[in-house]
Amino acid sequence: MEIVSSVPLHWWIVSSIGALTIVAMSVRTFETDRSRAKRAERNKKKELRSLAERISSYGHTLHRRYPTGDVIVSERDIAEQFRKRPDAVVTALNLLLHEQKVQRSPLKGFWKLNV
Repeated sequence: MEIVSSVPLHWWIVSSIGALTIVAMSVRTFETDRSRAKRAERNKKKELRSLAERISSYGHTLHRRYPTGDVIVSERDIAEQFRKRPDAVVTALNLLLHEQKVQRSPLKGFWKLNV
């Protein structure tokens, strides 16, 4: 018991954090390919959902700035605006299409944001 009480509190905290870090790294190292693929898929869905929400928010911002007309955006412009690949933007827009938050424009590569 004297050994435990002789070690300062901050060293206990540092060693506990170090032990938890080692455990977390070990779990990642020994996870199966199947669980790694599931984790990657969850992260991809989460990222697409986040991008879709950012696009929707961008549409609301544009509509507040220019309230008299429809908000029409191009896939390429959104990809450049958010620094994402065009195929990821199209996937996020299709996600919003299923939620009826966007509509396809008659012009190829353009979308109308429902705000």
